[in-house]
Amino acid sequence: MRLANYYRSLLQRLPALSVNADQVRVLHSAADFKSRLLALIATAKTRICLVALYLQDDDAGREILTALHDAKQANPALDVRLYVDFHRAQRGLIGHKGQGGNHCMYQEFAERYKHPIAIYGVPVKGRELLGVLHLKGFVFDDTLLYSGASINDIYLHQNGRYRFDRYHEITDASLADTMLGYVDRLFAHNPAVPALNRADIPTARQLRQSIRQFRQQLRRGQYQFDDKSRQSGEVAVTPLAGLGKRGNKLNKAIRLLVRSTQQRLFICTPYFNLPKSLARDIRAQLKKGREITLVIGDKTANDFYIPPDQPFRTIGGLPYLYEANLRRFARANQTFIYKGRLNIMLWHHDHNSYHLKGLFVDDDLAMITGNNLNPRAWGLDLENGLLLQDPEHKLRSVFEEEKANILQHCRRLTHFTEIEQLSDYPEPVQRLLKRVQRTQANVLLKRLL
Repeated sequence: MRLANYYRSLLQRLPALSVNADQVRVLHSAADFKSRLLALIATAKTRICLVALYLQDDDAGREILTALHDAKQANPALDVRLYVDFHRAQRGLIGHKGQGGNHCMYQEFAERYKHPIAIYGVPVKGRELLGVLHLKGFVFDDTLLYSGASINDIYLHQNGRYRFDRYHEITDASLADTMLGYVDRLFAHNPAVPALNRADIPTARQLRQSIRQFRQQLRRGQYQFDDKSRQSGEVAVTPLAGLGKRGNKLNKAIRLLVRSTQQRLFICTPYFNLPKSLARDIRAQLKKGREITLVIGDKTANDFYIPPDQPFRTIGGLPYLYEANLRRFARANQTFIYKGRLNIMLWHHDHNSYHLKGLFVDDDLAMITGNNLNPRAWGLDLENGLLLQDPEHKLRSVFEEEKANILQHCRRLTHFTEIEQLSDYPEPVQRLLKRVQRTQANVLLKRLL
């Protein structure tokens, strides 16, 4: 059996950028994230590049898009680019029939302004179900603002509700260049990545051959930078990208992080559906006596949760599927819960929702990522993340404060029976889940969710 130090040595061999620890900042709320986003847009001098799953046609989305266009009008030489998922941009919200895609808003803004910004759609796969752009990171000159959040009302705490995420700001020219360089090499001027703020957007069928070639480029693509030895007062930062199960450097780094645990492991995931390999790693760490904290959203804090007093839609079954996964996991590991080695923390705060991802290992390793740590992220979506190695513990107090903020609205599970089971669910949910189990569709669903 390999020791934690062996896996740590593998992480230490990864190429890394050296970043001054004082330039790493953590924001603690969606409202702070929105405020900082607007401030960075307003003060950018040379470049703005936003990469997100989507920028929604709603109040917050229009506010951010207006700010981007205003910055461009004030400084026409400013390079302003937005990359969103190609498929997601051209449909409405799930469960909202008749709603147009966000591309209609993009086209409307392009016609309104003398100096339009560049907005592109990135098709990771030929169909949204099979994979989306889940890459994260906003670049403003030499500052990277990184979060798992997309841009809409709830992610930016507009109109009284928020979706809780992690928010990190790192100011470092080399890191900003590296993040933008990946986009420039793979997305810019690629025939598979069309402009979305023009009327003649090609269809996925028309782009089929280009998307196939693009997918292969994404599988091979990786961040490129000069390895630099960490100096005193600095942290080592390794940007990682991954698409697909084979050769996925991000997946590999996440598993190395888990297996590098010497004392404590802290994991955040919004949708409890762990890949089998990651579940095995966590189980192995529990057997070794490590303390593991899993922070998961209560089913009522899930994006797709529908209260029982509202009309049920099929998509509303997802939170119950995730909860069923969690109940099985807690039941199988109840002994570790009793011993205090496994802390399952359920997040719930009013009518808000939970969207946190990432890992903390002991006091010196962390992963900032938008990866949901589920089979879909593991094999279908284009994901990225930042591995931070901090042997001098320069960020310990910063990350301890972040963890305390995360746990503020959590309760610890003491027994698996505290989680509802099938018989406790509303009738429409019971019928749906029984049908899923009867047809064995749950095997496929676990890969796609």
